[in-house]
Amino acid sequence: MSPSDDLLQQARVAHLATADPAGRPHVMPVCFVHVDGFIYTPLDLKPKRTSDPRRLRRVRNIVANGRAALVVDRYDEDWSRLAYVFVEGEATLVADAEEERRAVDALKAKYEQYHTVPIVGVLRLRAERIVSWP
Repeated sequence: MSPSDDLLQQARVAHLATADPAGRPHVMPVCFVHVDGFIYTPLDLKPKRTSDPRRLRRVRNIVANGRAALVVDRYDEDWSRLAYVFVEGEATLVADAEEERRAVDALKAKYEQYHTVPIVGVLRLRAERIVSWP
């Protein structure tokens, strides 16, 4: 496993960046899993400003724009231990029921909370470009 794959597997939070049709950026912390070259983030029923996760700004931006980026980082006061992975690519709502089930299973395996917090949809980021450091 490469250092970037290792960071993607171990990190508990990432930051997902999307943009609306006018190019206005939107960045949110997200739970995620990295499976077979794809990044999956859940649309769940944690408390939010909207009761319908499909109305979230990041979802509307992805539906309108189809592009997203995600960064996972590791900070340490010892700067020789700093690391990040940046993933950029095509983003979409997962429409295939089997793919969604696999993503939800992976999310439940990584985050115990998803055994009680319902996931009502999944976003997929197809990694077209990955930049990592170190």
